[in-house]
Amino acid sequence: MTKLHRPVVSVYTVPTDAPEADGTLAWDSTTMVIAEVAAGDETGTGWTYGPAAVGDFLSGHLAPLVEGRDALDIPATHDAMCRSVRNAGRPGIAACAISALDIALWDLKARLLELPPARLLGVCRERVPVYGSGGFTTYHDTHLAAQLNGWVHGQHIPRVKIKIGEGWGRDVSRDLARVHAARQVIGAEAELYVDANGAYTRKQAVRVGRALAEHGVGWFEEPVSSDDLTGLRLVRDALVCDVTAGEYGYDLPYFARMIAAGAVDCLQIDATRCGGITEFLRAAALAHCHGLEISTHCAPHVHAAAAASLPNIRHMEWFHDHVRIEDMFFDGALDPTGGTVRPLGGIGHGLALRTEEVEEYRVA
Repeated sequence: MTKLHRPVVSVYTVPTDAPEADGTLAWDSTTMVIAEVAAGDETGTGWTYGPAAVGDFLSGHLAPLVEGRDALDIPATHDAMCRSVRNAGRPGIAACAISALDIALWDLKARLLELPPARLLGVCRERVPVYGSGGFTTYHDTHLAAQLNGWVHGQHIPRVKIKIGEGWGRDVSRDLARVHAARQVIGAEAELYVDANGAYTRKQAVRVGRALAEHGVGWFEEPVSSDDLTGLRLVRDALVCDVTAGEYGYDLPYFARMIAAGAVDCLQIDATRCGGITEFLRAAALAHCHGLEISTHCAPHVHAAAAASLPNIRHMEWFHDHVRIEDMFFDGALDPTGGTVRPLGGIGHGLALRTEEVEEYRVA
């Protein structure tokens, strides 16, 4: 038995490189909570994005719970963590904390067995497609054009996504003008996606979606709130583009309800929220048995290896905020040039935390 030591938790807050907003929220910094867990001579690293309270819950509640457990028996440890939050409530802070620790456990197991996580899980594909994601509503036209140009014409990523739904859907004319501008920049061949972050009403989303079709938009993310499963289904049935959601799934029943409602054409899953790699794989299998592809949400270096193991992966989100932070924080970051990443190198997830270099961002 290879016993787990008590996990070590650190919290970092990194300012954005420009003001950022989507259809329903604005922010100027991103907080990353990192869990490191050791067994034998190896240490695994996992992380999530959320408030600093995630770190408090992780060190105060989960860390003592997992100490002394077998490092190789991840399902048992995951189950114990999930059972322990019954009275605290799983969605939100608890789920993010479980996720970070579960991700660290998978990294640790791969390191103990001297394997890349993709080989540990079993490889279905050696390369995983990515799409560039950013295009915040706060970007002026020049900034938006530069970002899109960098992805499509610089890194040759043939699919990109921008934010729309500005001001809770109160500026549709600017939304459509930005979509038009994005299409002009990326050209006719690249795929164009949009994300409204739940900003529109049902009928408004249908009207906007029909206008988006004129610009060849093939992916309409959260046209209405992801809590409105009936609304998602209504919009999905009315439009030719794919309707997608799922990033706020904190447990498996959430995904089951969304799939049963026929609410999406592609299910989004975020391992840093749903319960780590363990629950991510279960949600992907659930989607697969209903004939749905999945797409990973944010945190690309968390998802890459697991995505390579899936038969029903469509692509990964190469999200500007998280790519920037993960490039800053880790040696060994992946290269998306050409529109794919290859997560098969190294031992564990192949990343090494630059502890000293990022100390200035540490808040806990």
